[in-house]
Amino acid sequence: MDFRRHPSTVRRRTALLAAATGLLVAGMSACSQGSSGSTDVALAALPSSDQTRLSAYYDQSPKWRACGTSGFECATLKAPLDYDKPSAGDIDLAVSRKKATGPGKRLGSLLVNPGGPGGSAVGYLQAYAGIGYPKKVRARYDMVAVDPRGVARSAPVTCLDGKRMDTYTQTDVTPDDAREQQQLSTAFEQFASGCQTGDRVSKRVLPHVSTVEAARDMDLVRAAVGDEKLNYVGASYGTFLGATYAGLYPERVGRLVLDGAMDPSLPAREMNRQQTAGFETAFTSFAKDCASRAGCPLGTGTPTRQGQRLKAFFDELDRTPIATGDPDGRKLVESLATTGVIAAMYDEGAWPQLREALTAAMTKKDGAGLLALSDSYYERDPDGTYTNLMAANAAVNCLDQPPSFSSTKEVEEALPAFEKASPVFGAGLAWSALNCASWPVKATGEAHRITADGAAPILVVGTLRDPATPYPWAKALAAQLSSGRLLTYDGDGHTAYGRGSDCIDGAIDTYLLTGTPPKDGKRCS
Repeated sequence: MDFRRHPSTVRRRTALLAAATGLLVAGMSACSQGSSGSTDVALAALPSSDQTRLSAYYDQSPKWRACGTSGFECATLKAPLDYDKPSAGDIDLAVSRKKATGPGKRLGSLLVNPGGPGGSAVGYLQAYAGIGYPKKVRARYDMVAVDPRGVARSAPVTCLDGKRMDTYTQTDVTPDDAREQQQLSTAFEQFASGCQTGDRVSKRVLPHVSTVEAARDMDLVRAAVGDEKLNYVGASYGTFLGATYAGLYPERVGRLVLDGAMDPSLPAREMNRQQTAGFETAFTSFAKDCASRAGCPLGTGTPTRQGQRLKAFFDELDRTPIATGDPDGRKLVESLATTGVIAAMYDEGAWPQLREALTAAMTKKDGAGLLALSDSYYERDPDGTYTNLMAANAAVNCLDQPPSFSSTKEVEEALPAFEKASPVFGAGLAWSALNCASWPVKATGEAHRITADGAAPILVVGTLRDPATPYPWAKALAAQLSSGRLLTYDGDGHTAYGRGSDCIDGAIDTYLLTGTPPKDGKRCS
């Protein structure tokens, strides 16, 4: 429903099917919602006395244990539910690591986060980063991950069970009249209500899953593993998490890689609109590639014409869903088909799968392939259960910034701008951004710049045709950070590290191993 994330499962499955998170975004001050500009307010560093005040948490020693995945250890750390009121109680943070394999001098720990918000960092570490990162990096670093608060194993937010999630994901997000608008608003209200009423842990943690709080948790992990400074690789939303850490603790910044960067200075509505344009850019690349191949389901001609064909197909599904063979009886409706196409935009390695799925759906009325892509995006398992990705995604986003839209009227007024950004996806993405309007917890953050004055060099990576984190965001974040260094990948897909560019991988590996960043503005293909 809300595409503001890096889909860890799609990326893992396509990349590990063929190679490596969610929806995306967040932000945190003086910008009114819906403004098209950025803010001049900067995130302030925390005082050094903060660690002393929280010494009970900083003095923890993790009790590592085997956790079922060969070569990995797991532990649980305590964090205050409310950093302003530590007496309010604790939450448990799930941490995992894989020790440095050698040879070479150990460089400390390398914390990784795949994005989201809502992607499981522990799952990402154990399924990909701990075995798929370059051997020379794994040789020198203990690979470490912590599920952010509210996510997966760390006091997870829960909202709807599997059957109700199935209904939710099939809700029409391109309403044609007032009745359908009300149905969409009701779906968002029921989802939000479920997050607060369905689970005791969820209700308790819901007001305390902001990115600032998750970044403060990372500092507890840094201390627990014995590092003076944090070394970190964050993708997508993980770049916002890493940049927030740098803003709060600039003197504790070690080697930070922010890949697929976000611009925290953008208000939520403008961020959604720019991301909508990013998906259009990615679709244009896919369409051009598809047209060059025999049997392209979108035909030949310009990407504009191909987009019109795809939009017409979506409209047809809105009227008449098609069969999927799903054992739970789900048909391919417009919302699921749109999600399936968007999922494949994150990784050009998924384009062949998307061509096959579109061919089957458009010519044979077989929606199984697009449903499979949609399910991977939502992290729905074959047994009908979902991870808490979607719940955590909404919980973090709706706390980090005021809602993009507060009413259906506001969405209607913004539709022309979104449809101009993407004739194919604009309407659906605009209406999906209504999801925080009825959120039960008031936002605690707003858009702001992050400068991290005094931090060591921070490497910001942007991909020119990234769908979810448009390239201008990387330029903006690198410019905001006082020590930012921009590395550009002339390529497709979401994020750049580990996607096959020796130039990108070499620059990042050198930085992680030696601390020397590439020259600011370096470009790779």
